[in-house]
Amino acid sequence: MLLAVRTAQTRVFTEWTYTALMDDVQRPQVIQRVSALLRAIGALDTSGSSTTALARETGLARPTVHRLLVSLAEEGLVDRDLKSGKWSLGPELYLLGSLAAARYDITDRSRGILRDLARETGESAFLSARRGDETVCIASEEGSFPLRSHVLHIGIRFPLGVASAGMVILSHLPDREIDDYLARADVTGEWGSQHSREKIAERIAETRLNGYTVNPGLLVEGSWGMGAAVFDTQGSPAWALSITGVESRFREERRREMGELLLRQAHRLTQLLADRPRSRG
Repeated sequence: MLLAVRTAQTRVFTEWTYTALMDDVQRPQVIQRVSALLRAIGALDTSGSSTTALARETGLARPTVHRLLVSLAEEGLVDRDLKSGKWSLGPELYLLGSLAAARYDITDRSRGILRDLARETGESAFLSARRGDETVCIASEEGSFPLRSHVLHIGIRFPLGVASAGMVILSHLPDREIDDYLARADVTGEWGSQHSREKIAERIAETRLNGYTVNPGLLVEGSWGMGAAVFDTQGSPAWALSITGVESRFREERRREMGELLLRQAHRLTQLLADRPRSRG
């Protein structure tokens, strides 16, 4: 009898320990999935995204995506349009973002610079921020030229080495960081052979020579872009200014002029950010 009781106690303890360990293992996975889902909602169509589109974007099973979205909606982190069924970022995220803006938001200080870039070039101007191995577009200003490239929009993300912002930020990282990134990241599957490690290395060398980067229609044929890095107080490339437009507007002589303008404005924004009051915390 005593042996049976001890055996039962051992089994219960083992099951409890296994459940606790599984919770510890699965909890980070859930957080990673939720983070990927929220980023996908922010990066896809601003009018909202379907469950199927989000499943495809994140690589998660559709039932899993649906369960996560329902739970996030209950917390106000996402919102669903009752007519279309599409999901958007929710009001609670807006409130949290407003609180975080005091520490991280630089868009107010960049507005004048983006306007100047758009006015002087006639092209659309953008500000992107580095987030880990990606860049995300956080601000924009439309140019006066009627023909525009629509590759970039606020919220869209690209891997480092892809698009003007990702290329120029990657190029200004230390060699060791670049080597580590290229060793773990393979973007050719999604972005094509023009983004092989060898091609990226060539564009890094060219970008370092010029100071700015040129994207000669690598994402969409006929849609060109240029970018210059903006540095934080530690001297790291944390943001990028870029302009995009149609190929006919990016002839060699004009590219040099726009490249010099981008570098001046990027330096100007770097100085503005260096002079901003430090937040406490």
